[in-house]
Amino acid sequence: MPSVSEGQYKFIETFQYINKLFFRSPPSFPVALRSLLSGRPPRYPIQQKYAPLVHGIPAPAGRTPGAAEIIPLPNKKSIPFHHDPTHSTMSRVTSGDRSKDTTGNDILLTLAERTAGFTGVDYFRQLAMYITSTLGVRYAIVTECIDEEKTLVRTLSYVDRQELMESFEYAVKGTPCEIIMQGKNYFCPEELGRQFPDEDQAGIESYLGVPIYSPSSGEIIGHIAAYDPAPMSHEQNQTAILKIFAARAGAEIDRLGAWKKLEIANGELESRLKEIESLKNQLQAENKYLLEEIRLTHNFDEIISRSKSFHKVLQQIEQVASTDATVLIMGESGTGKELIARAIHNISLRSRKPLVKVNCATLPANLIESELFGHEKGAFTGALEKKIGRFEFADGGSIFLDEIGELPVELQAKLLRVLQEGEFERLGNPRTMRVNVRVIAATNRNLGQAIEKKEFREDLYYRLNVFPVICPPLRDRKEDIPLLVKHFCQKHETRIGKKITHIPAKVMDALLAYDWPGNIRELENIIERALILSRNGALDHGEWLPAEKRSATPSSSRKLEDVEKTHILEVLRKTRWKVSGEKGAAAILGLNATTLEARMKKLGIKRDQG
Repeated sequence: MPSVSEGQYKFIETFQYINKLFFRSPPSFPVALRSLLSGRPPRYPIQQKYAPLVHGIPAPAGRTPGAAEIIPLPNKKSIPFHHDPTHSTMSRVTSGDRSKDTTGNDILLTLAERTAGFTGVDYFRQLAMYITSTLGVRYAIVTECIDEEKTLVRTLSYVDRQELMESFEYAVKGTPCEIIMQGKNYFCPEELGRQFPDEDQAGIESYLGVPIYSPSSGEIIGHIAAYDPAPMSHEQNQTAILKIFAARAGAEIDRLGAWKKLEIANGELESRLKEIESLKNQLQAENKYLLEEIRLTHNFDEIISRSKSFHKVLQQIEQVASTDATVLIMGESGTGKELIARAIHNISLRSRKPLVKVNCATLPANLIESELFGHEKGAFTGALEKKIGRFEFADGGSIFLDEIGELPVELQAKLLRVLQEGEFERLGNPRTMRVNVRVIAATNRNLGQAIEKKEFREDLYYRLNVFPVICPPLRDRKEDIPLLVKHFCQKHETRIGKKITHIPAKVMDALLAYDWPGNIRELENIIERALILSRNGALDHGEWLPAEKRSATPSSSRKLEDVEKTHILEVLRKTRWKVSGEKGAAAILGLNATTLEARMKKLGIKRDQG
């Protein structure tokens, strides 16, 4: 049977494997160890692998089980020690008074059993506690380095008479601990004061210590020490056993260090996440603000504007869009009333349903009722099949009635009924139909004057005029002209096949000087023509811009209809009364030919006037 020191030697050879057992299944280690030391047949993989080491295989040649070195150090320094003058020599373990269960293997087994179920700080405390009890010493410490030079250590566990004491830091220079921190084992059985005569170490007679290595880096990161006011016997020099548990202590220190780093990293990550969340909220708030600004000044689909007067219109759109209120959009022809109607619908709660458009000025009077309300097959001559009216199509959505001022008086009462009751009848069908439709109407007429002339029902006007929106003419928002010019260039350059890279200043000045009686529609037509004439990427409007109308602001004493009539007459004379076609008056004015004809009829314009 091998001696205890040989068993210790073999355990040093295998402590890395034993260390794994502590982490994977702590209770299995003491059981396997007890079986190994008892000499019973192997039952576990570790016993089968290492049983020969315990049962008499000699150490390799040239290697002997090593005891700790005794190295004197003349420097003076103190080690953790509470001097008690009344303290007599603690019970020492000697060959004469030591029982059989205090052999090296029993010490190893006891320490393994007592510490196997603990990790971290608890492991260090249990280890120091049972070092003092198994070795029969008063003091035991487990430390870790706290500086790169390894001159300062902090106690992870400090035990005095089986009692845990408060942790503290101290310098190792001039103490036995300095030898340990140099990577050497140290055992001084007696007369420690001769080698370290510092007064702070008076009363300490013996010392035993081993370094703690980091499994990950291989560097010394602390040490384990046991010391006593009484001498120690050589049987108490259990350096090999302490080295086994120092390996476990190194793994625990590394793990705790990694855990602290992880906690710090998690704290930093949490802080960064909070910062990111704060920045995200700030960015969302900024985006919301910018989207509001963009929507109000540069969006609503094709609405392009930065003028203050039109900004108010966009604010009105936002206010009314979320409601089901009827909206009446008023303004000159070509000011973008249809775009405003589409914008109201697109940001309303009805945006998933269609926006049905009806131009009341382009439909013959005898077909408007059928177009709006539908008809049954055979309801009138030519009604060969049933037709669904625009109001039925718009059920759940919105209907845009453009040029509402041109609606025949006989149909205005039926429209009023739909607005008030949501009811109507198809032509040829007496059954009443109900619809849920939001009405958005638009006109370029002065409905107040039309009411005076009995051309428009007053009750219908009040029903339509729930929320009026007045579209300013282009001459009142000339700051938008540069934006609109660039927009129309980009809109049409692909279709026409020309790229505009430069707009000469004289061209822009001319466009700004013109009063644009046809408003945005006229501007778009002029730009489209200018693209055809342009060369080398420079916009050229040619002779299409009427020079005589530049800066020609209408007199304040003239009525709007008179100014409109005069302008239409001048354009008709210039085109020799050609209404439709590419060079016709309707194209120059930016109007549909049917709309121009309706306006001519309304204003009483006849060819004999030219």
